[in-house]
Amino acid sequence: MGAKKILFITTEISPYLVDTEMSIIARRLPQGIHERGKEIRTFMPKFGLINERRNQLHEVIRLSGMNLIINDTDHPLIIKVASIQAARMQIYFIDNEDFFQRRHLLHDADGNEFDDNDERSIFYVRGVIETVKKLRWTPDLIHCHGWMTALAPLYIKKHYKGDPCFKNAKVVYSVYNDDFQKPLHEDFPKKLKVEGVTHTDLKPLKDKSDFASLSKLAIDFSDGVIQGSTAINENVKAYAQQKENVPFLEYQNEDTYIDAFNNFYDQILAS
Repeated sequence: MGAKKILFITTEISPYLVDTEMSIIARRLPQGIHERGKEIRTFMPKFGLINERRNQLHEVIRLSGMNLIINDTDHPLIIKVASIQAARMQIYFIDNEDFFQRRHLLHDADGNEFDDNDERSIFYVRGVIETVKKLRWTPDLIHCHGWMTALAPLYIKKHYKGDPCFKNAKVVYSVYNDDFQKPLHEDFPKKLKVEGVTHTDLKPLKDKSDFASLSKLAIDFSDGVIQGSTAINENVKAYAQQKENVPFLEYQNEDTYIDAFNNFYDQILAS
């Protein structure tokens, strides 16, 4: 058997965005996991404030060119790639003119969260999954970081469950202190409906699509949950901790998290 393959799906990675708890973990963790003998791939959105020239991003033509339909609208999928030389690590970027060209991440200059953050999340997650399929790279475990990746467990376990690339994949979800304030669009559950996803699957979203509900949806379809920040939404934490047969890893500090996460992956892969 070859090395286990770990796919990282994250919202932020240093040095492409400012240093945050998530962006630093998403930078150091894949390198550390690779150094511990596993094969890795890492994805993030190509937000408009990422300087393509300075960071030497270039489009991967053979992977681009697909269209994803969200809410009856076609959105072209563009894939870019860059390398972090010091880590000998490639980062794949999901890009689209409608969703990721603006100069802010999740809210405008006045702090107002974007009305289409729901569709941006759908596009990002589906874009990653479709790109991994095109790469013909079969992950053993997928580690999702932050609420923008929260749909990945649902799609992988339901919509893509018969796909050879994902049918045996385990999913780990990290919950961070990245709560959004304004609930997502009221039509969000309807936009999520694709083959394999049922009304029952979306039960956490039945009242409203706020941060806690979206996090619970991710936890429902994950094989393991990690507390990514020192303090996270207490409602979400309690939900994760009481979930049967879903291991929960408490917060790990910067000295311990790489080994702790690596051991957590091994535990879940062995289950």
